[in-house]
Amino acid sequence: MTYEQLAEFVDRGMRMSHIYQPVMLIELLEGGGRLKDDAIARRLLAHDQSQIDYYTRITNNMVGRVLRNRGIVERDRSSKEYILADFDGLSATQIEDLVARCKSRLQSYIDSRGDRIYQHRRQSSGYISGTLRYEILKRAKFRCELCGISADEKALEVDHILPRNHGGSDDLINLQALCYSCNAMKRDRDDTDFRAVRAAYALREEGCIFCEPAADRIVEENELAYVYLDGFPVTEGHRLIIPKRHTADYFDLGQAEVNACHQLLEAQKLLIQHSDSSVTGFNVGINVGEDAGQTISHCHIHLIPRRVGDTEDPIGGVRNVVAGAGNYKKAQQDGAGNAAPLRV
Repeated sequence: MTYEQLAEFVDRGMRMSHIYQPVMLIELLEGGGRLKDDAIARRLLAHDQSQIDYYTRITNNMVGRVLRNRGIVERDRSSKEYILADFDGLSATQIEDLVARCKSRLQSYIDSRGDRIYQHRRQSSGYISGTLRYEILKRAKFRCELCGISADEKALEVDHILPRNHGGSDDLINLQALCYSCNAMKRDRDDTDFRAVRAAYALREEGCIFCEPAADRIVEENELAYVYLDGFPVTEGHRLIIPKRHTADYFDLGQAEVNACHQLLEAQKLLIQHSDSSVTGFNVGINVGEDAGQTISHCHIHLIPRRVGDTEDPIGGVRNVVAGAGNYKKAQQDGAGNAAPLRV
C-alpha cells in the first residue's frame, strides 16, 4: 500500500468505534512495519484508560493496601506516589538482590498457578464486543448487579450468567455486569451444577396453555421468554410477557430469565407507544399465588396500555387490586371533606 493510499485511509476511510485502529497503525509504523500480536496488544493496553483505571484501583485497594499495612510502602496522597520505606538506605547491590528475589518469587508463583492467576480478568470464554458490553453496563445503570457498587468505585466486568462452556449464549439476556470483586468471588466459590440450570430452561408442563401457546398470538420472543396477546384484554394492546420455562412464581426466575422478560417488556412498551399515539401510560403487573389473583400457574407479566378516560378514576393504579384501596386520597378525607395527613 502506498503512502497516498494509507493517508487516504487514515483521513477518510478509517471508521472508528474505538482507539484501536490508529494505535495499531502507529505502533506498526514506529516499529519497522512488523510487530507480533502480543506486542500490539500491550500497546493497546497502554492506551486503554479503562484498563489503567482498573489496575489503579487494584494498586490502591488491594496490593497497595497490603504493603502499606505491612509498613513496606507509604503513599503520598497529594502526589499519588508510592514510596518504598527507607529506600535511600539500600545499596545498588542490595536493590539488585531484592529485585532478583522478587522475580524468583514471581516465577515460582506463575509456575505453580499457571493460567489461574488472571482468572478473575477472563470472561467465561469468548470475546464480548464493546457494543454488547456497553449495552449490558447501560442496562445495569453502571452498577454491579450483585453488590450494587458504582463503576466509579470499582471497575465493572461483563460476564456470562450461564457460562459458555456450559451451554450459555452471548445473548444480552445471558450477560451481567459485575464488579471485579464479585466476579472473582463468584468464580472461586460458585459450585452450581450448570447442567441442571440449562436443563431447567427446557422445562414445560403438558396441558399448560403458556407451555403450549397458540402460535398466532405470539408477538415476539427471545431465547427464554415470549410475548403473548392476552385472551381477555383489559385494554386494547394488553399483552403478557411469559418465561418459556414452566414455573408459577415470578420469584423463582433466574437472572437470565428476568433479563429476557425485561428485554421484551421494554421492547413492547416502545412498540406500543410508537404505533398508538393514544397510549399515555402503562400498568405493569404480576400476580403471584391464588390469593393475589393468579389463575394460571405459569408466571406471566401483564403489560397494559392506558389511555386518557379509559376508566373513571385511574388514581392508585395497581392499588385497585384491593377493592376500595385505589384512591387513597379520597380515603384520607375525613367526614367534613378535609384531607387527612398523607401516609406513604
